Amino acid sequence: MFEDARKRNPELKIPSEVQPVTEWTEADLALVKQGVGDKSSRSAQSAPGPETAETPTGEQTGSVVTYFEAKGFGFLRPDDGGRDIFFHVSRLTEGLATDLRPGTRLVYELGMDRTGKMAAASIRIAPDQSAARG
Repeated sequence: MFEDARKRNPELKIPSEVQPVTEWTEADLALVKQGVGDKSSRSAQSAPGPETAETPTGEQTGSVVTYFEAKGFGFLRPDDGGRDIFFHVSRLTEGLATDLRPGTRLVYELGMDRTGKMAAASIRIAPDQSAARG
């Protein structure tokens, strides 16, 4: 395959070795921490900097809109408005899956699912709700 390409373009240079990433952005580290993967092949121009990042960071609050217990996923509606956010029960860090009913208040961080789409991460049942259970 490379031989054909070299015949068409004798000036073609094929990289012999991948250079290691020397600088990781906060977004890259967050993705690696979540297990989404290495984004080192991404060009520096396409990497969003802190000033162009579209997804907010930090804890946010919302409430469950729907939860499909048999499938282990659902959607939550952020308190500050906007589109509903996907969540998976595997991201629940505090609370019980049986508490994930419509209207249940959640505290979460925005992250990405395994396909790279925006999803809730580090989900917790809101403290005021867990206290009311007991």
